[in-house]
Amino acid sequence: MSASDEERIAAAQAYIDALVSHDAAKVPFAPGCTRIEVGLKTGFSGNHLRRSLNRGLQYRVIQATTMPEFTVVDANTIHAKFDLVTKPSLLGRKVGAHIDETFSIPADGLIHHIRAGIRPFVTVS
Repeated sequence: MSASDEERIAAAQAYIDALVSHDAAKVPFAPGCTRIEVGLKTGFSGNHLRRSLNRGLQYRVIQATTMPEFTVVDANTIHAKFDLVTKPSLLGRKVGAHIDETFSIPADGLIHHIRAGIRPFVTVS
């Protein structure tokens, strides 16, 4: 049975939710899932990504995300655009980022690869 577009979007949403909740138990990672962030490999397996989301300092600073805008690119690819805001502030300003993430989620419904583009911005807290 092949995962529907809605199921593949739900898998990507589970990942985005885990960025904020720091609980990746419901993220359907394939065992060999990898993540590339601005050209650098930051995820080496599904278990590595799950541990990073649960306990990684790089994710602990994330406070919130906006509602993602999802696009079904093809039968294996979901694209998500959203913003995130971090917890720390300095002089009344917070750092955020515009995020473009492309998820490879084939028929099995598991996330096999994530490619992330990040454009930082500063906001008034």
